[in-house]
Amino acid sequence: MAEPTIRKLPPARGGQHVKLQPQGWPEPKGYANGIKAHGEFVFVGGMVGWDANEKFPDGFVTQARQALQNIAAVLAEGSARPQHITRMTWYVLDMDEYLAARKQLGPVYREVMGEHFPAMALVEVRRLVEPQARLEIEATAVVP
Repeated sequence: MAEPTIRKLPPARGGQHVKLQPQGWPEPKGYANGIKAHGEFVFVGGMVGWDANEKFPDGFVTQARQALQNIAAVLAEGSARPQHITRMTWYVLDMDEYLAARKQLGPVYREVMGEHFPAMALVEVRRLVEPQARLEIEATAVVP
């Protein structure tokens, strides 16, 4: 197995975080294979797409936008920003719904999170605690 190539991310995108990209692997689209980081951890629990009044908008993409905005708000409470995120896990009720929304999700993700793509996992689940939720996202950030 080839030695991994370690590339520093530009400061505007990731601070002191380093993207891990094994040599010869195709460049991932919309995520990183791995991130190396040093600093203070901020853990964001699963965020659903409801607003501050626990009201859900209609639609997968609008709930995704709100969930990402909720993550950004919690990060701010911990003196962190979206570019400090090292890992995200997305839990969706319907993988086909997610796949059908990908073209719309990209711009929404960049609007809230910027051009920072951490290590991510995407998992289809049978149900979420909140019956109206279409997805839930958790995140880990490291503030350099």
